[in-house]
Amino acid sequence: MSKKVYFKTFGCRTNQYDTQIMINKLKEFSLTFNEEEADIVVVNSCTVTNGADSSVRGYINSIGRKNSNAKVIVAGCGAHSKGKELLDKGQVFGVMGHSEKENINSILKNESSFYQIGDLEHIDNTVVSEFIGKSRAFIKVQEGCDFRCSYCIIPYVRGNARSLPISQILEQIKKLASNGFGEFILTGTNVGSYGKDIGLNIAKLIKEISKVRGVRRIRIGSLEPIQITDEFLELLDEPFMAKHLHIALQHTADKMLMYMNRRNSYKSDLELFEKIASKGYALGTDFIVGHPGESGELWQEAIDRIKELPLTHIHAFTYSKRDNTPSAKIKEQVNGKIAKERHKELTQLIKEKNYQFRLKNNKNLTILIESQKDGLYRGYDEFYNNILVKSNSDLTHNWILVDEAKVERDSNYATY
Repeated sequence: MSKKVYFKTFGCRTNQYDTQIMINKLKEFSLTFNEEEADIVVVNSCTVTNGADSSVRGYINSIGRKNSNAKVIVAGCGAHSKGKELLDKGQVFGVMGHSEKENINSILKNESSFYQIGDLEHIDNTVVSEFIGKSRAFIKVQEGCDFRCSYCIIPYVRGNARSLPISQILEQIKKLASNGFGEFILTGTNVGSYGKDIGLNIAKLIKEISKVRGVRRIRIGSLEPIQITDEFLELLDEPFMAKHLHIALQHTADKMLMYMNRRNSYKSDLELFEKIASKGYALGTDFIVGHPGESGELWQEAIDRIKELPLTHIHAFTYSKRDNTPSAKIKEQVNGKIAKERHKELTQLIKEKNYQFRLKNNKNLTILIESQKDGLYRGYDEFYNNILVKSNSDLTHNWILVDEAKVERDSNYATY
């Protein structure tokens, strides 16, 4: 009988995609969704902050209590930053780097503990033809990042930016579209850098994807402001584009952007956001609260500017020190309690902006239903707003058109 493998995924969409690659490559093992019956637990780890490392370590320790017979293998970004330490301490059976995930079937056959870290120049060549239990398909288009933001360790654990061949991306989308997937989310470490090493760009890639039969909606995981070109802006009127963009600002005070070694500035960010919002788009961003150097005055400047921006979604982080980064060496640290209060102020402000946006954009919504719980179907509209739908029909994984949604503060609601 084949050994059972359980996957635990931490972190970003790129990690979720990498887990699908590993699942795809399991030939002589069986997949289980119960960690307690697993013979092997593969932890696809995140190392974006010290807190992320702690979460991974806590999970590994919990496996020792729940299933002491399981062999624990650490993969993902944490394999590169903390893998050797975990192995040396005997907390894991093996360590495998990003470039090794396509070899997982042979790696899992190891009878003795191992450290196969590989290299940071690898490009995946696996074509994933299905996503276990998903309505939307994540498409990894590139790997690595050439930015060197002062708070971030990711370029050091995923390498410099490199693009997957367009032929491979299109082959994958064709297979997934023929298997019933209609929504595709382009993901990677720094998605907007796609093509710079192969004479292409993200706009050209999107145009090619849109020509594939069965593609209904294309989302982009995250873009940097400087990656949004006139050619990209021309795509915003196309029907296949999700009416939501996530553009990573990280802060709105220029002095903080300088501390963070960012490449954007507030004046150009505001101009860009207003231009995109005028096309009817919802706009999300990443924002780091409490980064070293964030004085009370700079925070007030940032929050005043947030009020000006046409934002509807936010992925706000309270700064967490990441060892071996320039930000960790800045002396003016922000008190944790103050950072928490600022985080709350920011997220409440965006919640209100999102509510006001939904009040104006609640008609003729195209929904992809993803799951069902407690008699309600859950999905997202084109603006990436959550909606709960009551229906007597089975709507799972279906596309539906909602004439008018009822807008509540917590979510949109509809009957179908």
